[in-house]
Amino acid sequence: MSASQRSESAQPAPSAQSSRGVPGQPGAAPSASGRPDRPDGPERPDSELLAALLDGMDAALCAFDADGTVTHWNHEAERILGWTAAEAVGRKGLGGWAARPGDARDVEERLTEAMGATGRRVHEFALLTKDGGRVLVRTQSSRVPGVDGRPAGVYCAFSEVHAQVDLERSIALSEALLADASWNVVLVDADLRVAVANTSAAGALRTTRRAAPGRPLGDFLDQGVEEAEAALQHVLAEGVPPAPTELWVTVRDADRADAADGFEGVEGVRYELLDDDEAVRGEGADRGETGAAARRRCWRSGFLRLASPLTEEPAPLGVAWIFQDATEVKGQEQESARMRFRGNQLHRAARAAAECEDPMEAASVHLDFALAGFADHALIDLVLDPPPGAPADRIRLVRAAATPTGTPGPCPPVVPGGIPLAYPEGHPALQAVERCGSVRASTRRSDEQAAVQWAAARKWPEGAVHGLCAVLRSRGRTLGVVTFLRTSSRRAFDRTDAVYAEDVAARVAASVDLAVRRC
Repeated sequence: MSASQRSESAQPAPSAQSSRGVPGQPGAAPSASGRPDRPDGPERPDSELLAALLDGMDAALCAFDADGTVTHWNHEAERILGWTAAEAVGRKGLGGWAARPGDARDVEERLTEAMGATGRRVHEFALLTKDGGRVLVRTQSSRVPGVDGRPAGVYCAFSEVHAQVDLERSIALSEALLADASWNVVLVDADLRVAVANTSAAGALRTTRRAAPGRPLGDFLDQGVEEAEAALQHVLAEGVPPAPTELWVTVRDADRADAADGFEGVEGVRYELLDDDEAVRGEGADRGETGAAARRRCWRSGFLRLASPLTEEPAPLGVAWIFQDATEVKGQEQESARMRFRGNQLHRAARAAAECEDPMEAASVHLDFALAGFADHALIDLVLDPPPGAPADRIRLVRAAATPTGTPGPCPPVVPGGIPLAYPEGHPALQAVERCGSVRASTRRSDEQAAVQWAAARKWPEGAVHGLCAVLRSRGRTLGVVTFLRTSSRRAFDRTDAVYAEDVAARVAASVDLAVRRC
């Protein structure tokens, strides 16, 4: 049924409306829907539009003329109170039918006050429903000026208090989340572009709230952007996941150099000498992380799908992405798990080595257990005594054990050939022996050909891009050096790895010392 049909069906008796007028239009008799009757001609299109607008409003609306007579009553007012437009229009005031007699005077005083004031007046009072119940409503009243500018009436828009409070609470929650909340909140539109970001989220993305809207996530995230966008698309298509999601991302930072602590060589090689008193610089230095690894963050994320409540079928407006930085917590969990695993490996290696009759075989067993989850290759190089007449300070190393060069595998002892290894000057193994400390070395993984040449120049297996050399010390003497190597599929060695390598080297050194004494 159309708005005009409802108005005609609810039309009261002509005698009841002959003296009533619409606010601002004296002498015009309104119909039940609030538009004036024009018996001398067809109704104007603007009257039809007014009736449709009034009945289509989400808020209840009633209007009064200067005498306090109801002139307008829309469909939402009928839904809330139960009184139809035919029953409401033409009544003087609300007392006795829509308000209790004891409340009617207060209601009329407030409406009269709004008629003589400028701007809106907000009040709360109880109204009666047709079935005798009471409804607490919040009203916004404002005067309706006539043609001459004088008050010709007042309109009153109202809604149930609990619905208004829910709306205000939702708005307040949105403003609080998008202000200075400790959680990071990002609103992403249906095209996966940032719509709004609160202060905390803008800091996490290393941008500002003003610069974030309209930009894709790829402008802020380097690694992990595909996972983040996939999660957002899933929420848009399927709904909210049942549990929080942990996303590992790397935030872009153009101002940070790719080089890390240590020094950078002309061929893209970084060496780092590990001293106990050496200061480490840069973010993530407490875990030995450098470059992009130091900017890798774990964001524990929750998602909310946003849909418009004003459409017949929910239309997606985007996704609210709420996340918290859990990098430190996850790092501690991973570190604890890694320490437990490595402790178990050392225990198992000690028990297996105790069953070996050959000391060098025992040293090899220690390396086999250490390689699990730690490195791809391992080498043992022993120090040769200088020949007669040779400089005593010249370091010469000979290979004693090595993993297969083709694929990772056990580290069996090899028969020493007595020929020193052709390590170039400044080789990490030579530096470790010279300094009696651990040395890390890495090359850039982006240039595959340069990485192959880098490993070949250092006499390391093909594919090695990260090296860690730990000195073998026993009874106050330097016996050699153990080298652990990683390929490009693994991260670079950090300081925690160096501590573990030194622990393994101490056990290997004890077995090597026994083997040397037997010889």
